[in-house]
Amino acid sequence: MISDRSKLENPYEDHLATIIDYRDLTSDTRYYKLKFVDPEIQKHTGDYRPGQFAMFSIPGVGEAPFSISSTPTRPAFLEFGIRKVGSFTDALFKKKEGDTVYIRGPYGNGFDMERMEGKDIVIVSGGLGAVPLRSVLLYLEDKRELYNNVFFLNGARTPDDMLFKEDFLAMHAREIIETHLTVDKDPTGEWNHNVGVVTTLFEKINGRVDNDNAYALICGPPVMYKFVIKELLEMDFSKKNILMTLERRMKCGQGHCGHCAIHGVYTCLDGPVFNFWDYERMVELI
Repeated sequence: MISDRSKLENPYEDHLATIIDYRDLTSDTRYYKLKFVDPEIQKHTGDYRPGQFAMFSIPGVGEAPFSISSTPTRPAFLEFGIRKVGSFTDALFKKKEGDTVYIRGPYGNGFDMERMEGKDIVIVSGGLGAVPLRSVLLYLEDKRELYNNVFFLNGARTPDDMLFKEDFLAMHAREIIETHLTVDKDPTGEWNHNVGVVTTLFEKINGRVDNDNAYALICGPPVMYKFVIKELLEMDFSKKNILMTLERRMKCGQGHCGHCAIHGVYTCLDGPVFNFWDYERMVELI
């Protein structure tokens, strides 16, 4: 990723990247690790913010935006979690290790991690929302000394549906970030963590967050936001410090197609990170 160089060069130029690893996270979502072919471009792989996204393209197929799931503090490669939902991802899922795709970016505003230094941070994710927030979590682990209390609350329908489950179980064991995991139901009976919707995890942190000096970061299915925000407001979180990443709305990533436009605001250009004040002005954002 070449955010600094893009000021001098064409920010819409694609760069060839090689798939160096991949694995299935769930039945329909796959993890990808990529590295740029051009060593000069590879030098700038870490030039992005957690919460930004990149555009993938496959000649003869098309292109699509995907949130970056790796952290700029580990700049040797880029990571993504991608759900199979259409013709582009159908083509992507046919590629193997050693195959290539084109990537350009980064785009979007991302999370201002420097502004959150010294603060308490509550991260809440559900379903596919774990993909962009994983970038934040890895960043916080690598720079843990710069932040106060950090809590991670993550929910999924079942253990088999939890994206990055092994990563998050390992995160729970490391205890660098206080991690709480839940599933709506456990068909196997082998899940050793919480069972219930993600908002049931708030009881584990109530009274332990300095709400006047804290940020909340949220990403998940639309139905989740209403109930998570309700919990945060009851904890007296500042509305400007409740941050939501809404990458699911994007299509072209450049503000051309209008797919993500609401009242003149483009998710791909003005977001994908918005705060609760933005939501109150444009409830269609979610």
